[in-house]
Amino acid sequence: MTDFMANWTYPNNIYAGAGRIKELAGLCQQLDMKAPLFVTDPNMLKLPIVAQALSSCRKMGIKCKVFSEIQANPNGENVISGAAAYQDGGHDGVIAFGGGAALDAGKAIALLSRQTRPLWDFEDDGDNWQRASANDIPPIIAVPTTAGTGSEVGRAAVITRETEDIKKIIFHPAILPKAVILDPTLTIGLPPHITAATGMDALSHNLEALCAPSYHPMADGIAMEGIRIIKEYLARAFTDGSDIEARTQMLVASSMGATAFQKGLGGMHAMSHSLGALYSLHHGLLNAILMPYILRANQTAIATKIVRLSRYLGLADQSFEGFFNWVLQLRKNLQIPHTLSEIGLDDIDAEKIGLMSKRDSCASGNPIDLSPKQYRDVFLDALEGKL
Repeated sequence: MTDFMANWTYPNNIYAGAGRIKELAGLCQQLDMKAPLFVTDPNMLKLPIVAQALSSCRKMGIKCKVFSEIQANPNGENVISGAAAYQDGGHDGVIAFGGGAALDAGKAIALLSRQTRPLWDFEDDGDNWQRASANDIPPIIAVPTTAGTGSEVGRAAVITRETEDIKKIIFHPAILPKAVILDPTLTIGLPPHITAATGMDALSHNLEALCAPSYHPMADGIAMEGIRIIKEYLARAFTDGSDIEARTQMLVASSMGATAFQKGLGGMHAMSHSLGALYSLHHGLLNAILMPYILRANQTAIATKIVRLSRYLGLADQSFEGFFNWVLQLRKNLQIPHTLSEIGLDDIDAEKIGLMSKRDSCASGNPIDLSPKQYRDVFLDALEGKL
């Protein structure tokens, strides 16, 4: 399977396979990008894969300039600065290259780059997206270097509003990237703990999409297969980072999760958004730690779906508890902390976290309408390891 190559047109144009990064310059030409803004993060900028991508583009006459002033949880100031760089450089497109932060920042920069309204006017609320001039949103090419967020197939960007310490979802259909390169060779250098956290993020997307109460059988099917792929390949990618087949499959499962979660997300993301905004912690790691606590809180509403999923996965114990125990064992195998206290959190903001989680847009997709007190209680359980 190491020679796996494929082109897909759903949900956007995806070019999957080892070595496909060499097609980046050609995709720029297809999209009539002559001077794209190359958006990445400061750590990625130090890696050879970025220098190689930039060099290959420049050799083809693509005049890339780099913007890398983004944080691990990108905020409004990062996006505004990026949009200013876009305008000052006379750019005609965006290449978003990196993990979820770079992809989300790149999409938001593209959205804001030619608009007259402020960024927060495009928060995903009602028909706010119609405030933007769609014709003024430049094309985006997305190149993920982690297998977790799936932002490359999404129409939204998660951006922290720093004045409120709240993560907001910025949405417009036109920020769905025009082209995506899923090249597993770009993920080989990921350390095991990042492979684990991002892989668990992909699992959380597929799992919360499946459990969301709205009706979307197509999303359910994608989510179930995404979870099966993660079951088969995440541990392999964690154990051997050079396993190209496992890296390929995890990139695909990540994209599947973000395709499926148009159906909805839930309490894991409501809480991880809140904690990430307050403490600037890794989003995937937070979802990984919170997963069993949210599963337990939702058990009465999702047990039937989880039993069906357990059968599809071929688990020895095809019950809710069987799946729950599989999640716990997977986390243990990936060396994911069992409690939030292990990553330095305490209960000082428990009430605030309960309120923030309830107000987060993802809370509306949770199978049970948890109250602020219930979110607070889940947070306290996750601090103490109470299941």
